[in-house]
Amino acid sequence: MTLRPDLAVIADHVAPGARVLDIGCGDGMLMAALRDAKGVDARGLELDARNVADAVGRGLPVIQGDADTDLADYPAQSFDYAILSQTLQTCRAPDKVLADLLRIGRRAFVSFPNFAHWRVRLSLLWGGRMPVTPLLPERWYDTPNIHHLTIDDFRAYLNENGVAVEGAWFLTRGRKTTSAAANVLAEHAVFLLRGTGARDAG
Repeated sequence: MTLRPDLAVIADHVAPGARVLDIGCGDGMLMAALRDAKGVDARGLELDARNVADAVGRGLPVIQGDADTDLADYPAQSFDYAILSQTLQTCRAPDKVLADLLRIGRRAFVSFPNFAHWRVRLSLLWGGRMPVTPLLPERWYDTPNIHHLTIDDFRAYLNENGVAVEGAWFLTRGRKTTSAAANVLAEHAVFLLRGTGARDAG
C-alpha cells in the first residue's frame, strides 16, 4: 500500500499502539496502514458515504460525519493523535475545527496544500485566473477548497493562538524539502501540533 506523501510523513511519526482519530479519513488508507504496521487503534470520521463504505469494507471503524459540526461530541484528550489531512481548506469554519482538533487530541497532525507555492503565484500573475495545477486540480467553480491558505497564514494562526509546534515537514513533488522559503517553494505542508490539554499539562 503506497500512501500519499503527506500521509506517509504522518504515518512515520505516529507512535506504535496509539489511539488515533482520522478526521476526513477518505477510504481509510492511512488508518489501515497505521493499524497493520503499528498496531494503532484508529477511528475515522468521513463525510463522503462512498468513502465510508470503502473504509468499513477494510474492516475499519469509520462513521459518516462532518468535521464542521460533529467534533464537539468528542471528549477532550480522548485520542493520542487527531489527524486532519488535506481537509482544513474544505471546512466552513477552519478555526473552529482546529480548536476542536487540538482539544480532542493530545497531539494533532494537520496537512494542507500551500496556496502560496510559486506555481500558483505565477498562474495568478501571468494568467490572471485561479490556478489549475496538479496540486489544485479543480476549477474555481467545482473545487471543494473554500478556504485557501498558505504556510505563513497557518504559522500566523498558530502564533496568534499560542499553539505549540512539535514538528513541521514541507513537500514538493512528493518529496521532503527544506523549511527555508517554504511558503514559496513547498507545495504541501504537514504540521504536528501539541494539543491544548497537553500544553496545559506542560
